Amino acid sequence: MHNSAPTSLQCGRHRLDLSFPRVMGILNVTPDSFSDGGRHVALDDALRRAEQMLAEGAAIIDVGGESTRPGADPVSAQQEIDRVVPVVEALVRELDALVSVDTSTPEVMHESALAGAGMLNDVRNLRREGALRAAATSGLPVCVMHMLGEPGDMQQAPHYDVPVEEAVAEFLEQRLAACEAAGLRRERLILDPGFGFAKTVEHNLRLLNRMERLQRLGLPLLVGMSRKSMIGKVLERPVEERLSGGLALSALAVERGARILRVHDVGPHVDAVNMTWAVLEEGCEND
Repeated sequence: MHNSAPTSLQCGRHRLDLSFPRVMGILNVTPDSFSDGGRHVALDDALRRAEQMLAEGAAIIDVGGESTRPGADPVSAQQEIDRVVPVVEALVRELDALVSVDTSTPEVMHESALAGAGMLNDVRNLRREGALRAAATSGLPVCVMHMLGEPGDMQQAPHYDVPVEEAVAEFLEQRLAACEAAGLRRERLILDPGFGFAKTVEHNLRLLNRMERLQRLGLPLLVGMSRKSMIGKVLERPVEERLSGGLALSALAVERGARILRVHDVGPHVDAVNMTWAVLEEGCEND
């Protein structure tokens, strides 16, 4: 079994310090406004939003051009490139941002790396044809997420024969082996338990409660629970009223080993993460 996770990652020309937990801000560029007419306006909006998130303490901006919600329309590789790559270029050029690209598409991985992205984040854990090779040749760190099936059908009665934390750990170990076999070195990998992907509320709660199990894999853990339906179901809150629940989850995730928190509301989460970390560090200093 591997020891503790690496405390920094080389992300293109950025070095990401993971000796303490960092916040990743979500920047979705999925609306039709990115087709010709609204392109400049949309690009400018994306820049301003990213600038705000960086000012609020985001260490990484995660740019996504394909919705993975159940029932979302499929997007062609060219459409996704047209949405994502100009934004990556602008964020790198104008803001010197560390940009992660949320994609499962090999062509988008390749073009994003050329445009200056510092990280790849694939909810389909590099299972699309050519994705493993594209990720390996990018030279970038890659986040591999646990998900069964496809986003369109993943929530249709998800079931595990073993406790969910064991199922997730076993699955991620298998994907790690596949990555290493494809030339993607282990020290370039980040793991995401995939909260809300092919999991019931009970699965999500149990997985968070027992997330220490995943720490044994010895790699940085990225967690995304911001605004997700698990909060809605537990608290009976619509999506715009889930911040408080999300802050509680971020604090618990940090306590259980998360090193990157992927969120919509950067400022409040940075405060919650830093406050949680201050308490945890106090324990370390006095041991």
